[in-house]
Amino acid sequence: MSRNLRGLSSRKGLEDSLYENIAGAVPEGRNHPEERLKAIAGEFMTGDAAVLSASSFYDFLQPAHHAKKVYMCDGTACLTSGKSDEVKRSLLKSYGENEIGVVTCLGHCHSNDAFMVNGEIRLCHNGDHPANVRVSSNTDMPALITPTGDVGEYYKPARLWIGRAEHALKELEVSGLRGRGGAGFPFHVKVRSSRDTRADRKYVVCNGDEGDPGAFSDKWLLEERPHSVLFGMLMTGIITGADTGVVYIRGEYPLAVRRVREAVSQLGAAGIAAGEGDDPVSGFRFHVVEGSGAYICGEETSLLNSIEGLRPEVRTRPPFPAVYGLFGRPTVLSNVETFANIHYILEKGGRAWAAMGTEKSPGTKLVSLDGAFNRAGLLEVKMGTPLRRVIDEMGGGTRYPVKAFQVGGPLGGLVPASKIDDLTLDFESFAREGFLLGHAGIVSVPEDFPMIRFLEHLFEFTRKESCGKCFPCRLGSARGLELLSGAAAGKGKIDRQLFDDLLDTMQLGSLCALGGGLPLPVKNALQYFRDELKEYFTNEEA
Repeated sequence: MSRNLRGLSSRKGLEDSLYENIAGAVPEGRNHPEERLKAIAGEFMTGDAAVLSASSFYDFLQPAHHAKKVYMCDGTACLTSGKSDEVKRSLLKSYGENEIGVVTCLGHCHSNDAFMVNGEIRLCHNGDHPANVRVSSNTDMPALITPTGDVGEYYKPARLWIGRAEHALKELEVSGLRGRGGAGFPFHVKVRSSRDTRADRKYVVCNGDEGDPGAFSDKWLLEERPHSVLFGMLMTGIITGADTGVVYIRGEYPLAVRRVREAVSQLGAAGIAAGEGDDPVSGFRFHVVEGSGAYICGEETSLLNSIEGLRPEVRTRPPFPAVYGLFGRPTVLSNVETFANIHYILEKGGRAWAAMGTEKSPGTKLVSLDGAFNRAGLLEVKMGTPLRRVIDEMGGGTRYPVKAFQVGGPLGGLVPASKIDDLTLDFESFAREGFLLGHAGIVSVPEDFPMIRFLEHLFEFTRKESCGKCFPCRLGSARGLELLSGAAAGKGKIDRQLFDDLLDTMQLGSLCALGGGLPLPVKNALQYFRDELKEYFTNEEA
């Protein structure tokens, strides 16, 4: 069925996008326009149910959304900082309870007091404009935080690679660039697979919807270094033969949406990626898509379904996007930071970029430090840097005692303070110790923050954001939350064997990393904070 719907959606493609028609049919302040949505279904020759189902999936398109005038963040960093209640009290001075909505993350984990109103981000402590993010690095030649400069000069290398696609691909292979969205998959493998797959059309898609609470690196790159991302996408298109790039940006990042659109317009004015011309630099075109509030769209196949106007549920794999992606065509899909590294690699050479990291985790990595740090902000760190140095030296330590750091988003490992000296910032070190580097956002868990409440939050987050396609995630997250909430309220202890079985079912049976990744931090908590949690479990020795 999904392939049939995909085929109908692809008839008009990106020029008259089904998704953007659906999103545009829900204007602010009105009830759900069911009749307009049914008309769209007719225009695209698809069923009413398909369009209505897709529309109802997104937070910002829900009827309840229309009563909201302002949105606050309920992400992990804001929760553990204790600032969420302060933000709400501040907003209640100007808005009614029913006018205040919540979103997964606004990308201001370094300040913990952001809210969104009228498509703008504001901070409670200054009310006007967000504070600048502190940015620093431990390398003399950072690949990501260096300003891009003049647009024409910055894109000159792209034309030098025309007709040398295989050589460019070889540089990516030599660099060892691995996906920066969390999985760490070798980027050149995706590119090679797409390049070698024959098709009438190919795409490059940038995942700018990876809004892990605690990570704001993608947001910063899209706002402050959009051309580094666009250049990487353009070069990927030159290598694979794709002529279209799609940048999908979460709706919670309104400034990023505007900045990227401005950057695309700059390119068109300069005759670069103008969508016309015989060479692959001039002929390439970009399309910017603004999300409508769905964390699961950070999962690559859900994101593809969203762009196509389908219900953004996870697809089963294989086939993988590099072979069967957007509208069923070969698609290189990667995250913001991954694409942003390509300019440095092709300008300085793959070996030069790789030398900044380790053998298996080459290059640098952006690290987000939440508001608990004395030097909260964004770091570009050489892979292999001791975690202790990142936290104590580069981050300046924390402003209050911290018992654990969740690294890599809400599905990332929970690192107790006692394990910091055992870790270096790279994929292998974290995996070896039973954690996950992921996006490398670092969220601090204060000494006095109840671990049972932290676990409740993780299950609550997963339950809320689950696409619902597979039952281990859909039901497991709900059942886990019930068990933890009941135990926290003193309504009975949790059978540890039953709980372990639940975690194993979610880990092994979920279709994607949302349900499959949740057990990792939970198991970390059960292992390292056993004494604190044992009162909530029976058969705890299991």
